[in-house]
Amino acid sequence: MTPTSNKEHLIGVLGGMGPAATIDFMHKVIELTPAACDQQHIPMMVSSMPDIPDRSAHLLQGGASPLPALLHRLQLLEKAGASCIVIPCNTAHYWFPQLKAATSVAMLNLIDEVVDAACEARFSKVGLLATDATLATGIYQTALEKKGIECVAPDGVMQKAVMDGIYTYKAGDSAKARQGFEAPYCCLQQQQVGAIILGCTEIPLILADEIRKKPACFLDSNRILAQAVVRWYSGKRKIV
Repeated sequence: MTPTSNKEHLIGVLGGMGPAATIDFMHKVIELTPAACDQQHIPMMVSSMPDIPDRSAHLLQGGASPLPALLHRLQLLEKAGASCIVIPCNTAHYWFPQLKAATSVAMLNLIDEVVDAACEARFSKVGLLATDATLATGIYQTALEKKGIECVAPDGVMQKAVMDGIYTYKAGDSAKARQGFEAPYCCLQQQQVGAIILGCTEIPLILADEIRKKPACFLDSNRILAQAVVRWYSGKRKIV
C-alpha cells in the first residue's frame, strides 16, 4: 500500500481472516450503500493478507500470536490514509483493545455493534454460533450479560460440528460445511432464542440459504458491521 492523496473518508478493512469473509463484508457494504453510481460508493482500502496466524490456534493451543501481524496491517492501513478501520473477524476482536490503543484512527468494534443490534431488537435471549476461541474468550457472553441478554451456545458435540463446518468451508467444501451446520443451528433455534448471532464471519456464507429464507432469525455479524460502516460514513460525508 502507498499513501493516498484522496481526501475522502476512507474505510480501512483489516481482513484476510478469512478472505471469503472479507469479500462478503465488502459486498454487504456495497449492497447497503444508497449509491446510484460508482462515485457515490464508500471508498475502502483493504488489507487481505491471510498469512495472519490462526486466532483459535493461538488462544486454545498456544500457537503463534496474530497480534504482531494485526498491528502491522493496522499501521499499513493508517499510513495509507484510512479514516476508520474495521476488522471483519469476530475472534480477532479479542485483541481489539491493543489494536485501538495503537492507532489514532477511529475503529468500529464488531462485537459492540452486534450486541447493540440485539439490544435494539429487544432480545432477552440469543443463540451464539462462533469459534471455540471466541466462545472461550467470552467476548460476546460478557458484552451480552452487561446488557441483560442471556446467551446460549452449542454443547460440546454441537460445537465440534460448528468448528468442523468452519474449517471445512475454509478448505473449499461449502456443501459439506452447510450439512455440518444443520444440527447446531437447529438446536439453538429450538431453545426459544430471539435470534442466533453468527459470531464468525464465515458462518453467514455457510448459512446463506437459511438467512435468505428467515433473515429475522439471525444476527449476521458481517452485515451488522457493514451497516455500521455505512452509518459512520454517512455521518462524515453525506451520500448524495
